[in-house]
Amino acid sequence: MQEIITLLASWGMVIPADQLNLLAVAIGIAFLAIAMGLGWLLSRLAGTHLSGAWERVAGERAEGLGPRMVRIVYHIVVALFLATAFFALEWWTYTDLILGFGWGVSAGYLVWHIFRAVNFARWTAFGLGFFTFALILINSVGGLERVTFIFDRIGVDVGDTRISLLTLLTIAITGVALFAIVRIIHRVISHSVNRASGLDPAQKLLIDKLLTIAIMVGAFFIGIDILGIDLTALAFFGGALGLAVGFGMQKTVGNLIAGVILLMDRSIKPGDVIEVGESFGWVNKIGVRAVSIITRDGKEHLIPNEILMTEEVVNWSYSSRDVRVHVEVGVSYRCDIKLAQALMRQAADESPRVLSSPKPVVWLKEFGDSAVVFDIRVWIKDPEGGVGNMRADVLMRVWDKFQEHDIEIPFPQRDLHVKEWPEGKPEALRDTKSEPPGPKPDTA
Repeated sequence: MQEIITLLASWGMVIPADQLNLLAVAIGIAFLAIAMGLGWLLSRLAGTHLSGAWERVAGERAEGLGPRMVRIVYHIVVALFLATAFFALEWWTYTDLILGFGWGVSAGYLVWHIFRAVNFARWTAFGLGFFTFALILINSVGGLERVTFIFDRIGVDVGDTRISLLTLLTIAITGVALFAIVRIIHRVISHSVNRASGLDPAQKLLIDKLLTIAIMVGAFFIGIDILGIDLTALAFFGGALGLAVGFGMQKTVGNLIAGVILLMDRSIKPGDVIEVGESFGWVNKIGVRAVSIITRDGKEHLIPNEILMTEEVVNWSYSSRDVRVHVEVGVSYRCDIKLAQALMRQAADESPRVLSSPKPVVWLKEFGDSAVVFDIRVWIKDPEGGVGNMRADVLMRVWDKFQEHDIEIPFPQRDLHVKEWPEGKPEALRDTKSEPPGPKPDTA
């Protein structure tokens, strides 16, 4: 800082030695004010545009990052300006302290907003922001080397490898940072894939899954490179671990491969209405391990992908969403059969979910023991809306029309013929008409 004192002296401003601390504080505060003003200006100019651009790029996956974009730009500008000023010259201690404090606060808030925007828990984002602030502040007062030295001493040596607290902190910071970056990139890619008009839902989901796997693999190798881990030294251990994991996770890997195959051959797609065993509903999501099926009761069944590959699955909407539904109705032998048939056809036509093409038909199915049985055959195009409720709607309309035209719906009746009682006629069946009313005379 002797250069600054010499420059001020050439301008005729001689700073007494006891006032140098005030000058150091004033310079630090001046840089802080300039940084805050510049950050406010650029965040207002660029933050709104960047927020709109992020909403367009990420769409429904933008979540909390868009509304925070103005504050993120503000803290980026302030942190970069103060960091540049901090490393530009060898400042006085008080100047370094003020610059480092402002830089740390801005960087901490920046980390807080970014990790909150990607749905990290509040306490996790606060911890990461505070750690960033403390790290920069310690570095500004020249204590970072001492702290890293202490952290490096807390550890053990495993062969030629040193495992210390500093190593674990470095791995944790790298992992968290890469995780946040991967989530942000995945949002952009997922929205871009979903906006592609030439792909059906199954192809979009397949591309999304493959790109997600590629991003995660790329982030893993980038992290390995940043940490400087030598994979050749872990080849034997990695092979043994991979073999153990392979045996333990063969079901998981099988489900993963089955899920990819389901998406590739497009036999089951999100939105399809399927029936697997006792589960009936529409496919909500095809995940890495299982397919999510939402039933009409609102329950969500998770069916492993392997089951959909190896067991029988009824896909009600595989090639067409049109489904034919049968509704059986019985009428009395004494009613007008043709009128009943016309009323049933009319009731089916009036049901809102029944398609007009193909038209509903009513067939006489059989002459039953107690009724003439008809089969109402109708077509619907929304099986995910339920089949039982559609049958109930048709039956209610049939009931109303039968009541209006006195069409009888019979119920089973049986005549019982008794040839002989084992011990004479029971008391309850005696002909009481031949006996005088009142108490019986005493015959004793």
